[in-house]
Amino acid sequence: MLVLTRKLGESIAIDDDIKIVVVQIKGRQVRLGIEAPRDTKIHREEVYLAIQEQNKSAAQSEPDQVKKVAKLLRAS
Repeated sequence: MLVLTRKLGESIAIDDDIKIVVVQIKGRQVRLGIEAPRDTKIHREEVYLAIQEQNKSAAQSEPDQVKKVAKLLRAS
């Protein structure tokens, strides 16, 4: 892991198209601004982990459950 020290208003560049800026420091909290292309997915880690878990769960769906959902969707 690379650890960098930045002050308020300073930034970090990742490749040519991602920039992370320290926007605010308040007590033990740091606010970051992220400039990145629109197609770059950016999530807080806890949200990212929840998405990954949901994806795993969906991939392990039983075929019968998938058929029931498809049937319900066709009825709508």
